[in-house]
Amino acid sequence: MKILLLNQVFYPDVVATAQYLTDLAAALKERGHEVTVVSSRRAYEDPGTLFPPCESWRGVKIIRVFSTRFGKKAKWRRAADFASFLFLCCGRLLFIPRHDVVVALTTPPLISFIGAWRAKLWRAKFCYWVMDFNPDEAIAAGWLRADSFAAKFLERLSRFSLRQADKIVALDRFMRDRIVAKGIPDKKIAVIPPWSQDGDVQFDADGREEFRTKHGLQDKFVVMYSGNHSPVHPLDTLIQAADILHGEKHIVFAFIGGGSEFAKVRQWAAGKLQVLSLPYQPLNKLSASLSAGDSHVVVVGPAMIGLVHPCKIYNIFAVGAPVVYVGPKPSHVTEIFDRMPDYPWVFARHGEAAALAEHIRRMAGEGKDRSRAWSQEMLAAFSKAILLPKMIASVEPGEKRFVASVNGAISNKA
Repeated sequence: MKILLLNQVFYPDVVATAQYLTDLAAALKERGHEVTVVSSRRAYEDPGTLFPPCESWRGVKIIRVFSTRFGKKAKWRRAADFASFLFLCCGRLLFIPRHDVVVALTTPPLISFIGAWRAKLWRAKFCYWVMDFNPDEAIAAGWLRADSFAAKFLERLSRFSLRQADKIVALDRFMRDRIVAKGIPDKKIAVIPPWSQDGDVQFDADGREEFRTKHGLQDKFVVMYSGNHSPVHPLDTLIQAADILHGEKHIVFAFIGGGSEFAKVRQWAAGKLQVLSLPYQPLNKLSASLSAGDSHVVVVGPAMIGLVHPCKIYNIFAVGAPVVYVGPKPSHVTEIFDRMPDYPWVFARHGEAAALAEHIRRMAGEGKDRSRAWSQEMLAAFSKAILLPKMIASVEPGEKRFVASVNGAISNKA
């Protein structure tokens, strides 16, 4: 079977959707399918880095197209980069022979619309993997007005993608409910959370010490935020808590990742001895950096439930670290911990910086030498070994009982 995968990012890029799509592509190829990926030549966080226009990786054919490189300093710049990629992607798809299945993700948002049309013209199966939900996310973040022409136009394109999809994969029940509210039948939606990168990420005691020594973190309690720095994951409350704790020299805050707010965070961190700011770490160094944290922060914006999914939490489980959650309740995160009452975590809503600082102060007082035995229980529910086969089943045809079996398994384990 010939399978086409569409997303702006793919191997060797290190952002989350690239890693998940890379896992899926490799697994489909191992099952004997002919797999082609269309993605961007530019690295997502460093658009000056160019990948080869065509290459074969583990038997997967990768076709990469150009885009502009205006960057993320203004919304028009980001929109121009997205638009140029989409335009050139459409042109490249004209010369790709028919495939049996098209799988589209959501980077950039309209890639699903292009995938839906390509599948329709080919009379191929279309699988829509909803990593984040637009234009609803853009409206909730304040980037678009709900009554604007752009928002209404993008909503029509989004609904077309949803209607055309033979299978829709949502990341949690809140996202599924948002999709159902658009008039999409529940029976064609499967809830499959992103898996932990447990083949590549696990607690690494040696890597932890090496990372902490390199960055002067010995004898410190390290509060780590590792992931996308974005308005949909607002870091204001965490930053305010860090400012409150600035005089407590044994507590250090590490911000690792990228995104539109990364430069802002790095500017705030400049000159602060208790704050470390680093770019995304490569996958082969991720175990070391994540293991170096004594607690990890997960942030979800107040209006973002069901629109984005905090996939970083699964790699946190892989290293067995305590969690600091900043966001609304209920959410996918709080539902996980409701089912795991023994897992160490603390919770604060946005704006509760003083309460968050007190939580962190108490965690630091309890020490960093915690048992990490609980992580295996979490991995049993969110491991790649369990969830990747379910994603494969959503792509391969002929799985008549797919949705019921997957939704049942996830509701029992998540």
